[in-house]
Amino acid sequence: MPRLALIRQQYRPDGGAERFVSRALEALSHSGIELSLITRHWQQQGPFRVLTCNPPIWGRISRERNFAEAAMKRCAEENFDLVQSHERIPGCSVYRAGDGVHRQWLNIRREFLPHWKSWWQEHSRYHQYVLQAESAMFQHPALKAIICNSEMVRSEIIRHFQIPGENIHVIYNGIDSSQFHPRQKIQSSIMREQLGIPQAARLFLFVGSGFERKNLSTVLQAMQPLGMEAHLAIIGRDSHSERYQRQARKLGIEARCHFLGIRHDLPALYGMADALVLPTYYDPFPNVILEAMASGLPIITSTQCGGAELVANGAGFVCSPADHATLTGFMQQLCDPELADTLGLEARHRIEPLSLEAMSQQLLQLYGMLLDIPSQNPTLPESG
Repeated sequence: MPRLALIRQQYRPDGGAERFVSRALEALSHSGIELSLITRHWQQQGPFRVLTCNPPIWGRISRERNFAEAAMKRCAEENFDLVQSHERIPGCSVYRAGDGVHRQWLNIRREFLPHWKSWWQEHSRYHQYVLQAESAMFQHPALKAIICNSEMVRSEIIRHFQIPGENIHVIYNGIDSSQFHPRQKIQSSIMREQLGIPQAARLFLFVGSGFERKNLSTVLQAMQPLGMEAHLAIIGRDSHSERYQRQARKLGIEARCHFLGIRHDLPALYGMADALVLPTYYDPFPNVILEAMASGLPIITSTQCGGAELVANGAGFVCSPADHATLTGFMQQLCDPELADTLGLEARHRIEPLSLEAMSQQLLQLYGMLLDIPSQNPTLPESG
């Protein structure tokens, strides 16, 4: 039986990468692969081994470096057939670039940071460490394949690291379209009453922790010119959340902005919304876009989001992340229920092929190729 290790440092219930790992483990659980998860800690249980590596943490760099060293030591002891890392760890055989390209993110971030923060970023020992680890991983002879969740990230890796295109595989995240489904709209009135959101409001949903990168500030600016019927629900956390609440007060839209924090009832939240707005400065392909599309919501996202590949030309709108005037115009258009419903139906239609089963089969085909298992045996039979 082939033995596969997945590496993810820790579990956050609001983390997109963590949700991908959970779904991948679920999808692969009946594949004939012996699955192990190497992590500091993981809250979920399933048909896989959890191998805990929790070395000391003395700072951001030691957190990453010590875990990487401990994880690869454990892999060497276990002698896995494949090691798929979701962290930038040199020596893995498969890397899933769910966090994108750090060099690309820093280049983008430099464009909107004030001068002093840009200087700090350039001289940050932590960012220098991540850049070095990223480069070392892509250059390591053990690396056999790279999995991307968008064509955007694939092109960035080719451009920054000159990796042959045939070694980079785009596998979109799978989504449970029975859990995330337009039928959740039935709960809309109940959810809105519980959260104090007017029943007649046109409700835009913003979902994602890390408000700077997800670009909540521009969304708040775009909200100001909209009519009183437009409300915004913000799901997620940020260490500077109060800063964005102050911005909403300064813009005079505090009563129309609902900061709801971390939530564990996302399907119902999508059901009460009319659209998802996420003009992120950089995101490889956030799961929330897949979830919202499966729930029948139109999407507004940015040109620097991998999700734009599925949204453009019929399932929503795509704009520059800093263009709040254009974002306001798109949000204004989605205040039209008929247009929003039409785009939402198309969004649901586009997402239906991206099932957990389809993702599982694509992963299995890749593993079979890497392990030199004949393609006519897609379930990866036991070796031996």
